[in-house]
Amino acid sequence: MIKPYLLLVQFLLINAVFSAQTFAAPHNEHRQHQDISLIRNAVENFLYRNTENLPGQVSVNVGHVDKQLVLPQCSHLEPFIPAGNRLWGKTSIGVRCDNQPDSWTIYVQAEISVMTHVLHLVRPISVGQMLTYEDIAPQNVNLVQMPEGILTDAAQVVGKVATSNLSAGQPIRPQMLRAPYVILRGQTVNLVVQGRGFSIRSEGQALTDAAEGQVVQVRNKSGKIITGLARINSIVEIQP
Repeated sequence: MIKPYLLLVQFLLINAVFSAQTFAAPHNEHRQHQDISLIRNAVENFLYRNTENLPGQVSVNVGHVDKQLVLPQCSHLEPFIPAGNRLWGKTSIGVRCDNQPDSWTIYVQAEISVMTHVLHLVRPISVGQMLTYEDIAPQNVNLVQMPEGILTDAAQVVGKVATSNLSAGQPIRPQMLRAPYVILRGQTVNLVVQGRGFSIRSEGQALTDAAEGQVVQVRNKSGKIITGLARINSIVEIQP
């Protein structure tokens, strides 16, 4: 009578352990797997934190991460910029976990928009024409869709001279403009040599055009060609 009783007790114990393991497995699995929404949040926070100095209103759209993706749970998610990518327009952001031995790395697609005011021409401009405030107007655009180096500050435009004929509606780029010349080719200029305790002045003829601070070549009265820096009021500064 004892042996059948022991067999029954063993059978019941085995069933109880198996049932407990079966019940606990889904709970343990859920606890140990990485929450995908936390990965997207980490990428979004990383992007906003690293684009806060961009000139405009930044908007971030983090791409879909497959919810069926099974990854070990990570205590510290580390977003990073993969080689060849940048925080501009459509990009890819890496997320890694260095928990050993369950380390992993995935890549998440994202798109960054930067809405800001960009300067456009409101009317045609001829080559050599100096731009005024009346020639430009701001337009709110996504900066990542514009040519690189586009100008947003009127102080960078007004008073500059067009290097070519420009059409109305064009966004303004630095290569479209130059500083106005303060020295013109063929102009009679005042050569000034200044040193400690002395100043020498003479006249010469400019051989090139030059804006303020640019290098200009001048032929002096004796026919010698010398080089100096263009200054306002027809002055060429010669270094002693």
